[in-house]
Parts: sequence; C-alpha cells; structure tokens
Amino acid sequence: MDLNLSNLKPAQARKDRKRIGRGLGSGKGRYSGRGIKGQKSRSGSHKMRPGFEGGQNPIYMRLGKQRGQYSKDALPVGPHRTSTAPVNVAALEERFDAGAEVTPESLVEKGVLKNTRTDVKILGNGDLKKKLAVTVHAVSATAREKIEAAGGSITLLREPKERKPKRRLERPAPSEPAAEVEPGPGLEPEAEAEEAGPEAAERAAEEEES
Repeated sequence: MDLNLSNLKPAQARKDRKRIGRGLGSGKGRYSGRGIKGQKSRSGSHKMRPGFEGGQNPIYMRLGKQRGQYSKDALPVGPHRTSTAPVNVAALEERFDAGAEVTPESLVEKGVLKNTRTDVKILGNGDLKKKLAVTVHAVSATAREKIEAAGGSITLLREPKERKPKRRLERPAPSEPAAEVEPGPGLEPEAEAEEAGPEAAERAAEEEES
C-alpha cells in the first residue's frame, strides 16, 4: 500500500486527556479536580520543593546530623569516609595467576578496579593460596598475614602514617599520712615531752611531782 497523506496513522492510538473545567456534566467541572480551597488548589502549587511540609520544620531538619562534609563532591573526612578502593584477597586469588605482580594498573586490566585515580588497599576477606608480589598503597593486617603465609611479598606505595598516642594527664599520687615518731631509747620523759610540745611537758612534770 502506498503511503500518502490520506492514509497516515499514528503508531499508537491517541489517548485524549480529560478536559477539565467544561461544566458539571463533564465530570471535571466546578473545582476541576483540585478540591475546595487550600494550598494545593491554587495555581503554582506544583512548584513546591521536595520535602516541603507546609511551612513546619521538615523531617531532614528535625533529625540529628553527623559532623563532617557529606556531599558527593566533598573530600573524605573522618573515619566514616575513605579515600581508598578496597580489594579483598579473594579477588586476587580469582583473577591472578601464581607468581603474578599485583599493581593498581594490573587490577584495572583484570577488571577489579575501574581506574587508578584512587589509592588501593588490600583487605583480608577470603582465602589466598597463590604466591603474589603485591604493590599497592595500603594493606590490612589480616591481608598481610595471608599474603606472606602464601609466600608472597608486599610493597607499599605510600608509607603508613604513625598515629601518635594520646597524652594522658598524670594524676598526682595520694598524699601519705605523716608517720608518728617513736621515742628513742636514750630520751628521757621530759625530753620526749619537750619534743611533743609545751602541754605535754607540763603533764609530764605533774606526773613526776605526784
């Protein structure tokens, strides 16, 4: 059949929308499906931003916040963000042959990583039985044990930072009570009393008179 203006048809049948505001008999007259009064019955009500709650304090402001920059463009901050790409030893066991060299470039070639823009850290999830020469930016303690146990070697591209121990304030030692001085064998009662004080000397003199 020849195609011409008289037999053109759409690929799918057109679905006419309901025309609102065309009288009560149309089913969409009077309020035109907007209800009676209120913010959503006014023009421009569809321009409310997501999360708008009619002017009251929205939920994202009522909830608690964590400290630090959390936008996608922010630099990694704190222990909850990391700037390393994790690779488990299970992936090394699966993708590399025995005696191979594991570098960020080889990880990209094997499809483990997408690019080399991020530092690589080897983690210890899984088993490793192949001898590999690993050259990455960081290695966890568990991964180090498994790589060395399989006979492999580890070379770090970036030396780990030494964490300084926190300085604790030393508390002063509790003061000990003064030790009582016992009278020596050569001291007389009067001399002992004089050392003890004038009141004790008077008592000792009264005892001698009596």
